[in-house]
Amino acid sequence: MKKTIRKILLIALALALIVTMLAACGNRPDTSSSPEPAPAPAEPADTTPAPEPEPAASELSGDVIQAGSTSVQPLSQELADAFMDMHSKVIIDIQGGGSGQGVKAVEEDLVDFGALSRELKDEEKAVVAQDWIIAKDGIAIVVNKDVDVDDLTKDEIKGIFTGEITNWSDVGGTNAKIEVVVREEGSGTRDAFNELTGVLGKDADGNNIDNTIETALIQSSTGAIVQTVGSTEHSIGYISLGSMNDSVTAVKVEGVSPSHDTVLDGSYVISRPFILITGRTLSEQAQAFIDFIMGPEGQAIVDESGFVPVK
Repeated sequence: MKKTIRKILLIALALALIVTMLAACGNRPDTSSSPEPAPAPAEPADTTPAPEPEPAASELSGDVIQAGSTSVQPLSQELADAFMDMHSKVIIDIQGGGSGQGVKAVEEDLVDFGALSRELKDEEKAVVAQDWIIAKDGIAIVVNKDVDVDDLTKDEIKGIFTGEITNWSDVGGTNAKIEVVVREEGSGTRDAFNELTGVLGKDADGNNIDNTIETALIQSSTGAIVQTVGSTEHSIGYISLGSMNDSVTAVKVEGVSPSHDTVLDGSYVISRPFILITGRTLSEQAQAFIDFIMGPEGQAIVDESGFVPVK
């Protein structure tokens, strides 16, 4: 009996030893797989400073002042409005006063630009540092709707505005007294009209004389001429072609109607330049404005406004 018990114990001990050995083998780490590679060394930090951002272009700003011809004034205002729409920090002040006042304002250094609706006189050129012809314009001879004359010669126009011709019947119209309406002295339109039609004369010493009829109704702007001629029977006056409207009628001169094409080709003989002048070194904003006027966008506005572009 004791031998049997001892045999059983030996067998149990052997089994326990085998189980222990198998367990130890199961817990041993697997060395058959390749070890994971060591991490690569870190790249050295880039110490080069980042480039500074490009500075933003400074926005155009400041004031521009123009004074002078009331004939140029409406066109200049349209050009200024378009420019200010593009450059909201620029303020352009367009003033009138007449061509003579434009020259005076430049001479006194009160403005960036003076505006003229006639050629510069020799005595004015000394105050001008630069000048630009920005457009051309015909001077339309306009009459009240009741006038039945539609064509005049230059000599007839001269006779009417100097008082040599006083009745419409003398130029083929009805028997009615001619009411003459003119611009004030110093107006570029008046100066150009007088020179182009021969109303401007010379005295014995060769000095210029304005021979405009003394009974003429004098108006201080192009708009006032249109209004007066449009509301005064048997009247005649002269205005910028670009200021024409349906309240007055433009007559032919030497058989040619005033128009964009006839001014451009020279067949309409009563025409003149629109000029900007300066006596100073222009500011950045003033230079940008004149560049805009003389560029394609500005010249397109000249054309759309009824005047003749120069480029």
